[in-house]
Amino acid sequence: MYDRALQALVKLGMEPEWEARFEPNSYGFRPGRSTHDAIEAIYTSINQKPKYVLDADISKCFDRINHDALLRKVGQTPYRRLIKQWLKSGVFDNKQFSGTAEGTPQGGVISPLLANIALHGMEECLSKFAESLPGRKRDNKWALSLIRYADDFVILHKDIKVVLQAKAVIQEWLNQVGLELKPEKTKIAHTLEEYEGNKPGFDFLGFTIRQGQVKSTKLGFKTLIKPSSKSIKTHYRKLADICDKHKTAPTKALIAKLNPVIKGWANYFSDVVSKEMFNSLDHLLVIRLWRWAKRRHPNKSAKWVKKKYFPNIKETRNWVLNDGEYILNLHSDVPIIRHIKVKGNKSPYDGDWTYWSSRIGKHPGVRKEVTTLLKRQKNKCAFCGLTFSPTDLMEVDHIKPRSKGGDNTYKNKQLLHRHCHDTKTTLDNKTYPKPKLQDLPDGYLWVNDMLVLR
Repeated sequence: MYDRALQALVKLGMEPEWEARFEPNSYGFRPGRSTHDAIEAIYTSINQKPKYVLDADISKCFDRINHDALLRKVGQTPYRRLIKQWLKSGVFDNKQFSGTAEGTPQGGVISPLLANIALHGMEECLSKFAESLPGRKRDNKWALSLIRYADDFVILHKDIKVVLQAKAVIQEWLNQVGLELKPEKTKIAHTLEEYEGNKPGFDFLGFTIRQGQVKSTKLGFKTLIKPSSKSIKTHYRKLADICDKHKTAPTKALIAKLNPVIKGWANYFSDVVSKEMFNSLDHLLVIRLWRWAKRRHPNKSAKWVKKKYFPNIKETRNWVLNDGEYILNLHSDVPIIRHIKVKGNKSPYDGDWTYWSSRIGKHPGVRKEVTTLLKRQKNKCAFCGLTFSPTDLMEVDHIKPRSKGGDNTYKNKQLLHRHCHDTKTTLDNKTYPKPKLQDLPDGYLWVNDMLVLR
């Protein structure tokens, strides 16, 4: 426990420095970045031109990282000695000690950061390779893309020969840190269907990415990103297992088990083309739940079972499992909202607190109230509509003034520039009833809705 706490402290000390140095298309195990950013990066790379893709996986990444190569990258920092001790500490398994000559300790607090440090430089290596290709260096660098999430990565280019050369370059680079590609999980595909006989698209991080030929667009194709068939089957199998394990459980208990699984999976895929799949899963789940309900009452009519377990809700929702108090979440209840990719080399430690507060809803040193409102307003002033900058003076305003009966909840709050807040307050004051003449201060009178000296 002491070592885990110490690793957390070292990680807090090292992470801001390395976040400023890490490459823009590295998304795994980094604060403020996610799998959805990696998927959006792939979409940006292929949405204007179909490309070949090298879908690769690094074999036993955490277990085979070369210690000397990793320590050279860490450099002469105050944490070098501690990191070396953790790397060399060894493993106890069934009271048997075995040394660790390579790799980082899996499950360690600092291990993901060390893995990212070890893999830092892949994109720069590929960029140098692109510059060596014939043609303009700038165009070559834009045409060749590497997107990495932890030990999984893809390389995209329109020419298969360039992709094969890039594979050899990356393999040689990985050998320098003691790693290699996993042959059974490394393959080359093309994003466009029916292209030279290849199977269209590829799976990455649970998503299927492919392009279909259509006549409705100028490009002649459309990029579609959906949940992969493996993800769908695994998810449905999990829902079915929950139903099977709760054959005699109360309806409330079954709903309590199903809801977090449904909501979590649907939220993960809620920023891609998933609506049809959500409806299909809901249909399959209703069939499964109907069998679950009928099995419990073999001597009752279907109408009786329907009324007991699937009563209508407000005449708008039919065939939803509920017991009057608890209602089953449906996949289709989750709205499809497109994810906005993180900007280039942005880091939560770069001082742009307005950007990160509006993106992830939190930032150290900023009140939760402010970050929540920034995220809700998408980093824009609710009065003038302009984007906030880190140097702007901003204030929390009550939409309906407290003096007029407004409450102090988030629903009645908005974030405004200070000058916008002053303007809104002035406009709010204009609606107040004017004081009677005898209540005016001595020497003042009303002129054009303004209180002025006589």
